[in-house]
Amino acid sequence: MRLPLFILLLVSLGAHAAEKSARSCRILFLGGPDDAPDKLHLFDGAGSQEVELPRMNFSPVYQIRSGALAMLPSPPAPAPTGSPPVIPVGAPTAVIAESITDFYLIVSSDPANKVAPVKMQVINADAANFKRGQMLWYNLTDNKVGGLVGTRKLLVEPNSRLLLDAPANGLEDYHVNIHFLPPGKTRMEPLCETNWTHDPRCRSVFFILKPAGSLIPRILGFPDFREAGKEGKAGPGDAM
Repeated sequence: MRLPLFILLLVSLGAHAAEKSARSCRILFLGGPDDAPDKLHLFDGAGSQEVELPRMNFSPVYQIRSGALAMLPSPPAPAPTGSPPVIPVGAPTAVIAESITDFYLIVSSDPANKVAPVKMQVINADAANFKRGQMLWYNLTDNKVGGLVGTRKLLVEPNSRLLLDAPANGLEDYHVNIHFLPPGKTRMEPLCETNWTHDPRCRSVFFILKPAGSLIPRILGFPDFREAGKEGKAGPGDAM
């Protein structure tokens, strides 16, 4: 039996809407303390799922159905039929723009939050803006950081971000020599000199942090490799 044309159109439009609303994300608990939770529930407006909060690598890839996120210690309480689930007042939240289809959810500690002791920040990871082989740098310190990363010159201003093109061509090692300039100083101080390995299949996210009680920044790097059609697992962060 042939279906009427308007039914076929509705099915097609519904599939298109579902595809448009589908999003994927990986989670990182940046600088998470030992006593913070390793897992929480992520509510996306359509349902909740338990998610991992790894400290030294990206989580598995999670599928997100809506752009309104809340982090909870357990699934939200059921609501009367036809009403949305009840989200506790004060729960950590984030809103994902409709145009974003892939993102990193960066979680940080927030002990003052009585619902879930975390807060969330969204980083757009859509392939059109962040390509394989590129490096995304976030300087979370008041130091200027610069140097040579393979064939690229790195200069990240304090409390800013920078997208750096691939530092090498193929799967190969490359030399890294990075310095930092503390506030009020005129001479750069050495931060790290070493060799890293470039994988052109990966995107990499780097954070420049200032550990508590230390005057020297620290660099943490997290590769994001995903096989086509599969969930990729990120390797450990490179700590300097």
